[in-house]
Amino acid sequence: MSAPHNIPQVPKAPKVTEREARKVAEAAREQDWRKPSFAKELFLGRFRLDLIHPHPLPPPDDIRRGEEFLARLRAFCETQIDSARIEREAKIPDEVVNGLKQLGALGMKIETKYGGLGLTQVYYNKALALVGSASPAIGALLSAHQSIGVPQPLKIFGTQEQKDAFLPRLATTDISAFLLTEPDVGSDPARLATTAVPDGNDYLLDGVKLWTTNGVVADLLVVMARVPASEGHPGGITAFVVEADAPGVTVEHRNAFMGLRGIENGVTRFHQVRVPAVNRIGPEGAGLKIALTTLNTGRLSLPAMCVGAGKWSLKIAREWSAVREQWGRPVAQHEAVGAKISFIAATTFALEAIVDLSSQMADEDRNDIRIEAALAKLYGSEMGWLIADELVQIRGGRGFETAESLAARGERAVPAEQMLRDMRINRIFEGSTEIMHLLIAREAVDAHLKVAGDIIDPEKALADKAKAGANAAGFYARWLPQLVTGAGQLPLTYGEFKPAGHRDLSAHLRYVERSSRKLARSTFYAMSRWQGRMETKQGFLGRIVDIGAELFAMSAACVRAEHLRGAGEHGREAYQLADAFCEQARIRVEELFTRLWSNTDDLDRRVVDGVLSGTYTWLEEGVIDPSGDGPWIADATPGPSAEENRHRPVR
Repeated sequence: MSAPHNIPQVPKAPKVTEREARKVAEAAREQDWRKPSFAKELFLGRFRLDLIHPHPLPPPDDIRRGEEFLARLRAFCETQIDSARIEREAKIPDEVVNGLKQLGALGMKIETKYGGLGLTQVYYNKALALVGSASPAIGALLSAHQSIGVPQPLKIFGTQEQKDAFLPRLATTDISAFLLTEPDVGSDPARLATTAVPDGNDYLLDGVKLWTTNGVVADLLVVMARVPASEGHPGGITAFVVEADAPGVTVEHRNAFMGLRGIENGVTRFHQVRVPAVNRIGPEGAGLKIALTTLNTGRLSLPAMCVGAGKWSLKIAREWSAVREQWGRPVAQHEAVGAKISFIAATTFALEAIVDLSSQMADEDRNDIRIEAALAKLYGSEMGWLIADELVQIRGGRGFETAESLAARGERAVPAEQMLRDMRINRIFEGSTEIMHLLIAREAVDAHLKVAGDIIDPEKALADKAKAGANAAGFYARWLPQLVTGAGQLPLTYGEFKPAGHRDLSAHLRYVERSSRKLARSTFYAMSRWQGRMETKQGFLGRIVDIGAELFAMSAACVRAEHLRGAGEHGREAYQLADAFCEQARIRVEELFTRLWSNTDDLDRRVVDGVLSGTYTWLEEGVIDPSGDGPWIADATPGPSAEENRHRPVR
């Protein structure tokens, strides 16, 4: 192995302006829409029910193979997984991990020709919901390995040589991890400090990565690093497959969290790690695009596990509320508790509808689901958290008590408080709620920016602005009249969703159609009002996205109910749940529409300015800060590690 030569000084995180950071993010997103998108059309005021109804279905052979694996996985979960032990020891036992390997769980999404199971996205997500209900930590391990770890980017962007070399390992024996976040870099990849400096036929990797789920036990890593531009190297953020036991790779710390106590999440340092150029995924500079494309379907794994949590919550709420009596009646018969149970049941039905619909569309690959997957992640994580919180409230003091304590005094060991802790990270994982709002909002206004973006771009010349103005005038002359009237105003529209003897879901779909047009009008008005300042109106954009999420959920719930009715599978009950969910969602939508224009956003900004300037420090008096000493952000200066290597591959 040749010694490094002419190695330039490794830079720290680059200083970038807000505009430069936005340019990096914009360059990474997929620019074109080559396939139709239900959610994109929804934000534009066009309710394309034909894109999701009739509900798409997997081929019979995919169903057979998927159900056979689910049966084996269920037997494994029931006999081999001790969730209480994982919570107690904060570790998934090696024998469980090895059992999952033998079962083929590492290769659920990997093609059979590479030794995987070749499951569809639908059955992969069903498997995650099942195993995640047995142990959320195991669900996180399998998801981090297959949804965002090495297999998925290789499947989409890898060379045949890379697939032949790595996928058989990843399907059977090797665990993978995805390394993007750094101590001082979260959702702002323009400041990425880890570097990969070309050296002959290799790259030399230097830097520190934080919150590397699976990183402690991983065998293969997909690492995002910045390649400096030089002769023959365009440079930019680039993706690499790295052997976790390569010289210079050190797992310096295993992180501990509020929940998911069994996950192997760490801090990984790279010092002069030699990575062959053949391990680069895609060209230099394509790393962020690879990461975002991977997440298009990868994000569906998290809401799938939220579905599993919802199903379990419903089971516990039903069983507990039937036996717990207060004032002479089971608590379920008291309206205050009954409303919570109704919310859990209806929302779980809707979450499963969203995940199954989005997953099947991903399998068919005839629609662009980048917005649908992002909405599923956003909505699933937010509603899943509310479901967990409501279950704790229904359980009362027992919901706050640990399962171990309950068992010790002779009661059923129901880990409701653990689920609440485990679910909390979902609002942060794979893009926080706040970041998801911005990502989805950017896609939702894409059509507007394509025709009018130059008008509000301060860097564009007057001639460019004039040309954009002409294009925008033509676009809006055609588009705006479409937002005045639509099928939602016709009383007999969507009549197939009003079968005899069932609840009327057609009215809800008409509401979605009308609200879609109202949403588009609101977006247009906001862009006209704020123009270039629109991107700073994050409160407004977040509400726009939340309205779209509710409308998508209502659509998916209605389509699923009609599908189940047609298939003879609990159709009447499905219609009842869809009706209840849509009524609840409509209340939330109306509140969000009101808050688009009636809110405290401006006042909040003034208060924030006061907080940051120290105006309200008097309000902080009278308490003790129990925090320890140390910097807010750990030093991540490149260099050799001074820590013990905590890397622990499972064999």
